[in-house]
Amino acid sequence: MLIVGGDDVRSLLDGREDDVIDRVEEAYRAHARGDSSVPHSLFLRFPDAPRNRIIALPAYLRTPERIAGVKWVSSFPGNVEQGRERASAVLVLNSADTGVPEAIVEASVINARRTAASAAAAARVLAPDAGPDAVALIGCGPINFEIVRFLLATRPGLRRLTLFDLDPMRAERFGARCVERWPSLAARVAGGVAEALDGQSLVSIATTAPAPHLADLSPCAAGAVVLHVSLRDIAPEVLLACDNVTDDVDHVCRADTSLDLAARRTGSRDFIRTTIGEILTGAAPARAGDGTMAVFSPFGLGILDIAVADLVRRLALAEGRGMVLGGFFPT
Repeated sequence: MLIVGGDDVRSLLDGREDDVIDRVEEAYRAHARGDSSVPHSLFLRFPDAPRNRIIALPAYLRTPERIAGVKWVSSFPGNVEQGRERASAVLVLNSADTGVPEAIVEASVINARRTAASAAAAARVLAPDAGPDAVALIGCGPINFEIVRFLLATRPGLRRLTLFDLDPMRAERFGARCVERWPSLAARVAGGVAEALDGQSLVSIATTAPAPHLADLSPCAAGAVVLHVSLRDIAPEVLLACDNVTDDVDHVCRADTSLDLAARRTGSRDFIRTTIGEILTGAAPARAGDGTMAVFSPFGLGILDIAVADLVRRLALAEGRGMVLGGFFPT
């Protein structure tokens, strides 16, 4: 059994943003072709702590490599107030031939980076030109930090960050960390959401909001691209006026996401135009063509996790990283 800890995962993936994006896009194309199996995620909830949850995401992918596994990821928003990370995760990779577990991989780094890679991939296909040199980031946590990393990989001309967080000091620290890590960037903290969105062509929303709180995206530039990563931020009536793209319609319209609320309100999912996999395979155009704002709302399919975890596994074996544990299974 190969066991790869978080520090090794981070080290193996650092500087390989293009490889991670390639894996994510390859997984999306396979999913669009039907070369995947993604059962509905299982949510473990806590009646006495409704904000907390632990989610199991099993998945199978053929790219043409055959990969199978499951991610077990927790989200405890209260951790942030105690100086801890909101999310923690572990992932098990199984042999697709025998079913035998082959690797246990720390997965919070994988979770953050595959999420960021999917957002950067969506930004690239929805705004394929050089695009804006600025992005507005709503929510100043680990996910948006990774989104900055991956946007820089796909948009090296990115120069300006406009930040908003309910905790202004958190936003200040986030900006300082970004500028220290990438000195070419300049960061500004906005006093409110409307100020952060004002005139922006690219927006990334990654918060821990349990219910919609953005009832107006009109301050954004016409035809803007909004990466609605945290899924529960945009009011349903706002989404209904947008060009909506997701990764899987059935998965995303569950568990009180903004899209789930919009579907229940209208009795239909027709307001979702297409998926990123269909765009990447050429089965659908990148944009609706009517100048409306594009909103990418990814559920975060387990195939992305196992695709990136398989990359980590291969790199770890090639570089002698991690720990191989003998005697794990009974003789």
